[in-house]
Parts: sequence; C-alpha cells; structure tokens
Amino acid sequence: MIRAKRFEDAKAQATGNSELFWWVFMRISGIVLMFLVLGHIYMTFIQAPESVTASYETIVNKLDKPVWKLYDWLIMVLAGLHGVNGARYVIEDYIPSKNRRFWTKAIFYTVVGVIFVWGTIGLYTFQPAQ
Repeated sequence: MIRAKRFEDAKAQATGNSELFWWVFMRISGIVLMFLVLGHIYMTFIQAPESVTASYETIVNKLDKPVWKLYDWLIMVLAGLHGVNGARYVIEDYIPSKNRRFWTKAIFYTVVGVIFVWGTIGLYTFQPAQ
C-alpha cells in the first residue's frame, strides 16, 4: 500500500503498476466526483425552479434523457470505485490475518459487484409508473 503525497514518492513506494494506478485513480476520481456532484446539485436544485425540484415527475423526465442516465451512472461508478478502493485500504490496515482479509475482500467485492450491476440495470431499465 502506498502512503505518499507526491507522485514521485508514490512511484518509489509502488510494488506494482496496479497499486500506482489506484493511487492516481483516487486523486483523479476524487476531483472529478466533486465537480460531477456539484454539477448534479446545481442542475437539480439551483437551476430548476423550486416548484419542480426533486418531484417524481422531474426525476422521471430527467431519467428519460440518455445524457442524464450516463451522468448519474458515471457518478455511481466513480463513487463506487473510489469507495471500494478506500475500503480496501481500511481492510488492509485493520485485518492483519491474511486469510480473514482474503474472505473479507471476497465478500465485500461480491456485494459491491451485485450492487453495481443492480444499480446499472435499475438506471437503464427504469420505466415510470403509468
């Protein structure tokens, strides 16, 4: 696990390319997520008139557009991967037994995978009630 603030230090500590990739991913995804979520809040609650914000019809109309589905899916994917990688660091730090760490990760990744697939299917197959 890399514990560095600068890329050069991270590169020196990395035991493989994947570890360095996830170190860089955490920094980039955190910044991208901040702008995506702020944009989502702005377009949902500030730009829209108060009478239509967060109503069922507004959300149905919004999810009818493929761009909004992609936007929400991107937030879900980046937030999910960012959170999973953060949880992986926590698991590495607090579960010293290699066997328990393996099973904890296996169960955790399975649950996250199911939630990710479920969220993707729900987002792209959403049909408003008639």
